[in-house]
Amino acid sequence: ATFCLPSYEAIMNGVEDGTRLPPTDAEVKVELTRTQRFVNILIVLCVVVAVAVAVVYGINHKPLPKEPAARADALLQRNVLIDGHNDLPYQFFKLFNNHIYRQEANLTLLNNTHTNIPKLRTGRVGAQFWAAYVACNSQYGDAVRATLDQIDVIHRMVDLYPDTFMFANTAQDISNAFDKKMIASLIGVEGGHSIDSSLATLRLFYSMGVRYMTLTHTCDTPWASSCATSTTTGLSEFGKTVVREMNRLGMMVDLSHVSNVTMLEALEVTTAPVIFSHSSAFALCPNPRNVPDKVLRRVKSNGGVVMVNFYTAFINCTATSGSSTASIQQVVDHIKHINETCGIDCVGIGSDFDGVSTLPTGLEDASTYPALFTALLQNNFTDTDIAKIAGGNLLRVFRAVEDAKQDMESAMPDETMLAHTTFTPLLRLLSNTTAPERNQWSAITNDTCRPTVNTNVDPD
Repeated sequence: ATFCLPSYEAIMNGVEDGTRLPPTDAEVKVELTRTQRFVNILIVLCVVVAVAVAVVYGINHKPLPKEPAARADALLQRNVLIDGHNDLPYQFFKLFNNHIYRQEANLTLLNNTHTNIPKLRTGRVGAQFWAAYVACNSQYGDAVRATLDQIDVIHRMVDLYPDTFMFANTAQDISNAFDKKMIASLIGVEGGHSIDSSLATLRLFYSMGVRYMTLTHTCDTPWASSCATSTTTGLSEFGKTVVREMNRLGMMVDLSHVSNVTMLEALEVTTAPVIFSHSSAFALCPNPRNVPDKVLRRVKSNGGVVMVNFYTAFINCTATSGSSTASIQQVVDHIKHINETCGIDCVGIGSDFDGVSTLPTGLEDASTYPALFTALLQNNFTDTDIAKIAGGNLLRVFRAVEDAKQDMESAMPDETMLAHTTFTPLLRLLSNTTAPERNQWSAITNDTCRPTVNTNVDPD
């Protein structure tokens, strides 16, 4: 504390040259009292900081339980669990036409969906990518407007429950929300048809908080082929431009739903790690929605992450249609295969809750994540592995995407546009329909209307 006071030499020098009088006893006493008060405050602050550090250290470093279920729960309290894909916003549209302020849509009470707030809390979810999904039959029609509706409902949901959700735009935002015991909420647009082949729309979606886009859904776009069609064209030159513009924006490239050719070509073009927001291992279940080993090996060199989907049909390909005959162990097997082929840094979680019709026994809703991580511990995954699978790998990818954006900060927005002749399906539609058909609207409720969207097609 003495550095706050003038030195004895300085005082005496001032006295000797006549610039100041010697301090009186009263002045010395006042100065000593002020100094002592300052020292006392510093001591109290140091004690407070030390206690806070000790408490935090104690919470994060107290011995973990040995019993697998208790250990899994404790690990999920220490390490953020990030789910890459949840279709609850689609359920808001399907069940309530996005009227989320109705009592029956209350997320603390809603119980006929895979997801609500109590289930998320029980499941230890720390961050969620909410899907802004619209069906493929909106392509060449109202896809952009319908996607905006879904982006809007996600923002309104987050605002409606400020004690639960915190909107996140960055990897650091996720960590900040987790520290505050909030559920970080992010947006992924599920399907490239949502941008209507417009880079301007892509950029505006980013400004609205969209942090990944799935390049296709179950339909080809004019610039990328889907796994659900017979097309094998992969990415067009414009499609490659879309990927590069996503890199420039800092938007993650999601390769779930795309064809194998599109996967490989996107991996060739991208300068940032990619994600599969909700896909599993093709080697264990040869569904075209899953990721082949050849692609997994490319993902390893790319530094990306495959977030395992829980949908029965993607986990157990021998299950009969509509059956829920899949198990938690089979989900673990997919994680093990991706680990063995791509490495532990490649694995994440993308449940697809509220976008699928059937789920494995024991993983029926968003409350059940701890059961999966218990099974992982029982299958000899380490605590470090659990931290990476739960969310550490996705956070690493997100930060790398942000770094790639920083590397491209001098690049200007791409102004490439597709020629109108690219949209031949639209021209064919317009030439083969009457005016009323071209403006077809369907009543969803008694008091509202919405452009025709097929609500019988699950996002999966």
